[in-house]
Amino acid sequence: MSDFKVRKLESGHTRIRNVPIAVTPEGFWCCPSPAVLQKSLKQSNHHLNKHKKPTSPKAPSLPPEISPIETQTEPVAQNPDPVTAPDPTPETQQRKISVGFGRAETSDLKVVLHGKEGIAVSISAHKEVIYENSSFFREKMGLDSRVTCIELSDCDDVEICVETIGLMYCKEVKSRLVKQSVPRVLRILKVAESLGFKACIISCLDYLEAVPWVGEEEEESVLSSIKTLQINANCRTTTADNSNNNSYDNNVYRASPLLRRVVSSDTTTPPTETLSYIMDMVLKSTDERARREMKTLVLKLLKENNLWVNGSVDICTETLYVSCRVCLEALLVSFKQATEPNFADNSLEKKDAVYKKINLEADNILWLVEILCDRNAADDFVMIWAEQDELAQLHAMLPVTCRHVASRITARLFVGIGKGEILPSMQMKNALLNVWLKPLMDDYNWLQHGCRNFERKVVEEGIGRTILTLPLEEQRNILLAWLGSFLRAGDSCPNLQRAFEVWWRRTFVRPYVADRN
Repeated sequence: MSDFKVRKLESGHTRIRNVPIAVTPEGFWCCPSPAVLQKSLKQSNHHLNKHKKPTSPKAPSLPPEISPIETQTEPVAQNPDPVTAPDPTPETQQRKISVGFGRAETSDLKVVLHGKEGIAVSISAHKEVIYENSSFFREKMGLDSRVTCIELSDCDDVEICVETIGLMYCKEVKSRLVKQSVPRVLRILKVAESLGFKACIISCLDYLEAVPWVGEEEEESVLSSIKTLQINANCRTTTADNSNNNSYDNNVYRASPLLRRVVSSDTTTPPTETLSYIMDMVLKSTDERARREMKTLVLKLLKENNLWVNGSVDICTETLYVSCRVCLEALLVSFKQATEPNFADNSLEKKDAVYKKINLEADNILWLVEILCDRNAADDFVMIWAEQDELAQLHAMLPVTCRHVASRITARLFVGIGKGEILPSMQMKNALLNVWLKPLMDDYNWLQHGCRNFERKVVEEGIGRTILTLPLEEQRNILLAWLGSFLRAGDSCPNLQRAFEVWWRRTFVRPYVADRN
């Protein structure tokens, strides 16, 4: 709306004074329906494509609840030659729609909107209404009462601009927005902001505050519009020279309730504390299905949104490790209970409760390790797990049906090391293999057939890569021990033949000879 023209009354013409507000007692106003403008656009494009001479179409019909004062559509040639007026061509043809608001007999202002689609809308309006509601038009008209026509070229959204001007004739703008969609209200808000239509802006914000935002795309559109509105308001406040503009911009900041949906005003509870509370609730859940679903959801959300930014990584990692240690202590207590001499004499119900506790705590640890691996923060957990000598000793005393959950943790660590997600020191990797590789091989047959999500090839590749990062002597000791187990158990043992081949070539085919000089 940067380009505009202002026309004045010629001398000798009667000038209307004391123009009343153009609103009937019933709140009458008229505005072409979206279908009218869209139909006109389609007709214009149809004429452009067919290269036919324009004909005068019939006046577009309007909804029954909106009665126009004057609505007519006519083809207009741009810049016609006064001497020889050639037939209008698709390049010079323009579709023109005339619309009236309020009482026709008191109309004293024409607002002409030129759209980019080759359509022009001439609006019969009233100075007093436009002047009172729009700071944009108030600035253009100034104090000169002779202005009778204002033209706006390159109007981005003619349809919404016409509707927004029509809303200036409504006493309750918000009631006209009730059945509108959120995207359309955002378009109205954008035009109202450019026109300086304060009442409409506030009504749009009230509407957006009341309705739900459906989907992420719609939410992003609302937030983007609000941020743009606030940025523009800040610019006006900075450059304003009078108190009226400042008052206007302060009222515009009624957008703050909208932002409270996505921005917390509570500074006493940091996000890390809330995250810790959520994770604690999930870990202590008593319903297995709900716990499993929420673990999947929280893990997905943490992967999508990196909460470990702006210096909060240490706090969140510390929270995770605190939870890991709590679960490890509970797992060790359950292992001890299940290996007591008189445990077999307990009732089936008590034994099942202990086994369920073991499964719960091991699954919780596996979930926490998954989060740590995703954030490349699981290095220290390798050391913690490698130090669980007592847990590994008790592991051999339990039936495989309940102890195999601990081997799933070991398998996940090997996968993380093999993929480069975990970067422990050589000593920690060596300790992990010495403490937990044999228990993993003992449970391997059950893991293959009793765990639905166990990926054998991925685990075997992770174990092999972990072994090959050790000194050659350590590789030899571990792989020879594996070879003995593999020759006895076959498929019930991890298949580390690829790692064995690499070690073989390093040792016998092309051994590296260090320069001793």
